[in-house]
Amino acid sequence: MGKNKLRKFADMKQIGFVYEYPFARLEAEGFPLRGRWNEDVFGNPNPITLELGCGKGEYTVGLAGRFPDRNFIGIDIKGARMWSGATQAERDGMSNVAFLRTSIELLDRFFAPGEVSEIWITFPDPQMKKVRKRLTSTRFMELYRKVLKPGGVINLKTDSPFLYTYTSEMVALNRLPLLSGSADLYAEEGLQGPLTEIRTHYERQWLDRGLTIKYLSFELPAEGILAEPDIEIEHDTYRSYSRGYIECPQLLEKNKK
Repeated sequence: MGKNKLRKFADMKQIGFVYEYPFARLEAEGFPLRGRWNEDVFGNPNPITLELGCGKGEYTVGLAGRFPDRNFIGIDIKGARMWSGATQAERDGMSNVAFLRTSIELLDRFFAPGEVSEIWITFPDPQMKKVRKRLTSTRFMELYRKVLKPGGVINLKTDSPFLYTYTSEMVALNRLPLLSGSADLYAEEGLQGPLTEIRTHYERQWLDRGLTIKYLSFELPAEGILAEPDIEIEHDTYRSYSRGYIECPQLLEKNKK
């Protein structure tokens, strides 16, 4: 592990609102803040919003700054990533922000039923070959149901046509109440504000490459059987290249010559 990453981990151990709980201890004791985030972490009854796969925490911190009457928790398995958001929130004295380092699959170990009001999924891997790993699959919807209030809201922001199409079909098939959606967010009138003002590290890269950003917001009812859409969806061609090509498309252009 590099010195810079070690320094970031050391920094976060000193930040009171960054939480990491070893799995063995979680299995043996459970998480003491489960069901008590409002009382013991935020000290208020305000609604809790999660950002799943928060990366650098741009949305967690950005939304928290714009909505001081709500609480925001960024979740990611890679702790070094969230250092940026955590240190910014500490520097700015934000009291409605927290970060949790864990796997999304363990969500219900950290949050009690009905403890969460809203979930943001920002630029996840579309997992085109593995539906079970897709964060908007019915498998994950069932997991979200375990922590969301009835009718809690799911927000997806993605650059992936595949994931946007899949999620739209999943929402339509299961008749989930659609609140808002756009296949080209930055060209859509009436969907401005935080949706376009807050941009993640990768979102800026996608926009610089001329890719369109897609958005869906829908409610997740607490009951009802969820079915997977049985359709063929064209894969995102640019996702077939390595991360180096995605982040540095000039490499791809060079090899085409």
